[in-house]
Amino acid sequence: MLGTIVNALAIIAGSIAGVMLKKGIPERYKEIVMSAVGLSVMLIGIKSALSSDDLMIVIFSVIIGAFIGEFLGIEAHLESFGSYIEKKVSSKSSDTGSFARGFVTASLVFCVGSMAIVGSLESGLTGNHQTLFAKSILDGVTSIIFASTMGIGVLFSSVAVFIYQGAITLSAVVMKNFLVPETISQMTSVGGLLILAIGLNLLNITKIRIGNLIPGIFLPLLYYLVMQVW
Repeated sequence: MLGTIVNALAIIAGSIAGVMLKKGIPERYKEIVMSAVGLSVMLIGIKSALSSDDLMIVIFSVIIGAFIGEFLGIEAHLESFGSYIEKKVSSKSSDTGSFARGFVTASLVFCVGSMAIVGSLESGLTGNHQTLFAKSILDGVTSIIFASTMGIGVLFSSVAVFIYQGAITLSAVVMKNFLVPETISQMTSVGGLLILAIGLNLLNITKIRIGNLIPGIFLPLLYYLVMQVW
């Protein structure tokens, strides 16, 4: 869990720095920085999405995962949780909905990437935290940018990261025999598509409910388990 703890602390530190810088950054700079972040996130997503050659598994994982996520209402639950935290930590908000937006956007960016999955698995299986340490640096820098444009809600994405990555780390030993390289690459590709969608949302090109696509990341693992039984 050390890697996940360090990752969460890096997000908290970066968010605090970003909030402190927020008031000193003119609005036009915030807009262009967000555009740059959106493009960068899209690039990361495209690179990750090309990790697997098993396109049919990746495509069906995204589609089926979308049905599951929509049924569960994951995105709505994330937004509700963000709004709940906002009410607890602030009596008023200068920008209605910005807190929840910062929380949801940052949580998705920090959680659905390949480094979150692979790093958490390495941490649980071998005790190697190097991938999560590297991710901590990236997330810390990204949280500075996010918090400077979207506010303090970004800080609380550290809670989502801690729970998500911690759960993967703790369950890694149980999943050890099923996490073959092919399955990991497929999960990475699905995560890459979700990151690409996040970039499109940041650029205001689309309004995809990315939270509802999260189940798709884990469907390649389920597919492998089913194939083993057959």
